Amino acid sequence: MHPRKKLPIGIQTFPVIRSEPFIYVDKTEFIWQLVDGGRYYFLSRPRRFGKSLLVDTLRCLFEGRREWFAGLWIDDRWDWEVRYPVLKLSLGGGVLTDQTDLQRHLHRLLTDYEPILGVTCTRREVLRDHLQELLRLTAERHGCSVVVLVDEYDKPILDHLTDPDQAQAMREILRDFYSVLKDSEEYLRFLFLTGASKFSKVSVFSGLNHLRDITLDTRYSALCGYTQANCRAGIRGLARGSGSGHHAPVVQRLYLVRRIRL
Repeated sequence: MHPRKKLPIGIQTFPVIRSEPFIYVDKTEFIWQLVDGGRYYFLSRPRRFGKSLLVDTLRCLFEGRREWFAGLWIDDRWDWEVRYPVLKLSLGGGVLTDQTDLQRHLHRLLTDYEPILGVTCTRREVLRDHLQELLRLTAERHGCSVVVLVDEYDKPILDHLTDPDQAQAMREILRDFYSVLKDSEEYLRFLFLTGASKFSKVSVFSGLNHLRDITLDTRYSALCGYTQANCRAGIRGLARGSGSGHHAPVVQRLYLVRRIRL
């Protein structure tokens, strides 16, 4: 009897889903196409569509963590000798109450990454200066450009939609913060931002006119989540492991994600 695999409900960490008996659908061919075809991307998907897992998969890939990709499509196609420093920023945890709280949170994320990236910043007073210095020092320290991954870029805004003034204040801070990425283009190898909404580039991504929006690109419609075919395959795997198909309605209800079509 095959070992019974578990549904990866709420799992957002790639090494966890690869090291334990979870159902995992290989998305690495899509990721290869992304990396091979460009450098700056934006993807919008609803919550619980696998965006955070995708972001962590990108992190492991650029860090050269080959052990987690054994047997996947990309295993024998990626250059594992080349590793990049990765700055992964997640704004999905908790509710940030106001602009001061947001600035403090972003500063803390950047400061926590300094020892990970092996640098020490001295310009921490202004948020945009802190990010710009971190990118520059990291590129100089490692002798290569930096990968920046931003997950739930819009949550601080969405949390305050019932308070338009506060939402606007949060948006202004994020717009100034993200504009640094345009000014630091020489230090960037790859940029990927995800969120649950799609604000206009003018309102949030000021200056990032080179950001490629793949939200409705049919080539990447199955980049996150499960397609119907994936779902059926997962059901068969569960049935083999448990001796019955009683999990099928659960999988269908939680993970049946049809491809987005224009």
